[in-house]
Amino acid sequence: MRDIPDVLVVGAGAAGIVAAWRAASLGARVLLLEKTPRIGTKILISGGGKCNVCHDGPMEEVLKGFRPNEARFLRPSFYRFSNQDLLRLLTDRGLRVYTRPNGRVFPVDQTAKDVVAILAEVLAETGVEVRRATPVRRLSHQEGRVTGVETAEGAIPCERVVVSTGGSSYPNSGTTGDGYRWARDLGHTVVPVRAALAPIYLRTDSTWADLSGVSLRDVVLRARKGDKVLDRWRDDLLFTHHGVSGPTALEVSRAVAEAGAEGVSLDVDLLPDRTPEQVAEWALELATTHPRKRLRSLLDGIVPERLTDRVLIAAKAEGETPLGQVDRKTRNRLLETLKRWPIGEARTVPLEKGEVVAGGIALDEVDPKTMRSLRCEGLYLCGEVLDVAGRVGGYNLQAAWSTGFVAGETAARDAETHAGRMP
Repeated sequence: MRDIPDVLVVGAGAAGIVAAWRAASLGARVLLLEKTPRIGTKILISGGGKCNVCHDGPMEEVLKGFRPNEARFLRPSFYRFSNQDLLRLLTDRGLRVYTRPNGRVFPVDQTAKDVVAILAEVLAETGVEVRRATPVRRLSHQEGRVTGVETAEGAIPCERVVVSTGGSSYPNSGTTGDGYRWARDLGHTVVPVRAALAPIYLRTDSTWADLSGVSLRDVVLRARKGDKVLDRWRDDLLFTHHGVSGPTALEVSRAVAEAGAEGVSLDVDLLPDRTPEQVAEWALELATTHPRKRLRSLLDGIVPERLTDRVLIAAKAEGETPLGQVDRKTRNRLLETLKRWPIGEARTVPLEKGEVVAGGIALDEVDPKTMRSLRCEGLYLCGEVLDVAGRVGGYNLQAAWSTGFVAGETAARDAETHAGRMP
């Protein structure tokens, strides 16, 4: 494509690919620019390379994976391009998917590479010109409207530019916050960027480096500041060299980051299906029926063996004591620890390690029905560059697919109008 494109899309992640495809499917001449040598880099690493393509269920339920203001903004685009629309696009071209009990949709026997290959096929089918390894230096603008972009190879004029450059997590994937800078230059407010869906690093005096790789299944992780619970989430927890990760840590990380990390403590409910009273009754019954069993046997099946001593130390309990000889104070301390096991104080939530970031272009400066900028004519914004960050489980990819679809569609319709070809 050497003619001036009708629509120029910057950033070939999930949002940008769908934006380019949708615009081209409506007849627009589309140029897609990607700064790295390949498209869909963050898609390739999503879900551990398996790609959690979306979250199943009615769109109102999916919207509950976002904060209320984010859900209100996303609602129009989610209904315009839903999870079922996305799945039809992929499955019609050979992707086989299944839904896990938690609602997360994954390929059956394929990987994220197959998802990206299908998306590349979709771009080719609709005639999108894709230029890889072509970083954009800045957006050109004049008198409140976009006029094109500047690249290392020169200027590319275009009156309709879709910015889908992502946030600033995983910078090696190409998401280095370029879109934030451009948006500010064009008059947009950028909400301060914070980590979200990231591991939590703990203070060095509560390190778990020697237990890196050990995990807990189906527990509740709570983040507290003083007596206030900032957030909680039930799922699996993984200990790492620096602290904790896994779904529970990722889910509460945004609240920890917003609180400044310092002074935030983490604790775990190891028996989330039992009340404290039920735990006490269960422990007393075991002590009565098996008085010679060692105290540490209470933890069998609750925590991995490598964590048993850590729990006992937290409870100030001697694991070799027979159950029938455990005094009431010791038993109560252990029971309290099972329901609220302190694992340390947060040190930081690394922004660059997050699956997504919170913060970005202010939502009240973008039209949610069209993804048009309300600050600069000819600019369309979609994906993670916006101030949106959902839960783990395909929610954020859905936000990218849906907002990208609407941005591409609007840009193509605007191009038709400009050319005098009203739809």
